Amino acid sequence: MLHKWKAYCLNFTLNFDSNAIMEYINAFIDAFWGMVNWTWRSITFDVPWYNNYFWGLIVISLLVWALEIMFPWRKNQKIIRKDFWLDAFYMFFNFFIFAIFINGFYRLSELGFSEIGIKINSLTLIDVNQLPTWATLLIFFVILDFVQWFTHVLLHKVPAFWQFHKVHHSVKEMGFAAHLRFHWMENILYKPLKTLGVMVLGGFEPEQAYIVHFVAIAIGHFNHANLKITWGPLKYIFNNPVMHLYHHAYHLPKGSYGVNFGISLSLWDYLFGTHHIPEDSGTIELGFEGDDKFPKDFIGQNLYGFKREK
Repeated sequence: MLHKWKAYCLNFTLNFDSNAIMEYINAFIDAFWGMVNWTWRSITFDVPWYNNYFWGLIVISLLVWALEIMFPWRKNQKIIRKDFWLDAFYMFFNFFIFAIFINGFYRLSELGFSEIGIKINSLTLIDVNQLPTWATLLIFFVILDFVQWFTHVLLHKVPAFWQFHKVHHSVKEMGFAAHLRFHWMENILYKPLKTLGVMVLGGFEPEQAYIVHFVAIAIGHFNHANLKITWGPLKYIFNNPVMHLYHHAYHLPKGSYGVNFGISLSLWDYLFGTHHIPEDSGTIELGFEGDDKFPKDFIGQNLYGFKREK
């Protein structure tokens, strides 16, 4: 009788595991092909314009590039600057190609958390559904920007993370497309913390979240552009090209692991004392110590962080 009971329990466990595995496999496949389909529909104008990040990215990029050409800050910098095409490829790789491959893994992480009782609304602190739309979008924008600022600080302060973040700091001539030159592992690091920020807001992005995303893309492009913009008194709130150029400076203040970590908002740097803008000539050297030995090609740069430094 005991042997029969053990056999029954073993058979139940195997069936449960088999069903669970198939659930995860199907979820991964559905998420993967769902992103492929969405990307293709975006390319073919088969999604609403306000959700079309493919063409939205292109339009924003062309507009900021046109401003760079008409009002260049560094007048001796070429229109097709150093690594222009490499950065252009990074834009589409990180925004779309990698997103297709990683989307399935994000879905698996959601299932995994739900298995241990952590749901998307488990950490709700602010019920944004009770607020006006403008307030919801503002809170969404501020919280996500702080999460990104904090993650950015970690990318500089944690040695293992910095090895991946070096890709972004390997830019030697700044331009709008440098905004999205970053190692794909940064998406792995950013996404869980971004999800945490969304969970604080009840687990769901606002219906008009596309406004926040497009604004963030535009500000990010401007921050890396060859444009001398400070936004006047608003420089204490919004990040800008002058401030962000010093984030990429080769020579940092003594004892510093970085400055000006702001993504869209400069507010956090002024609040936490990580701001640094000694002058505004725009002619400083960019990069980091040892960048002359850093890989110059896409493959080499994206394998770099996994290699042990000698």
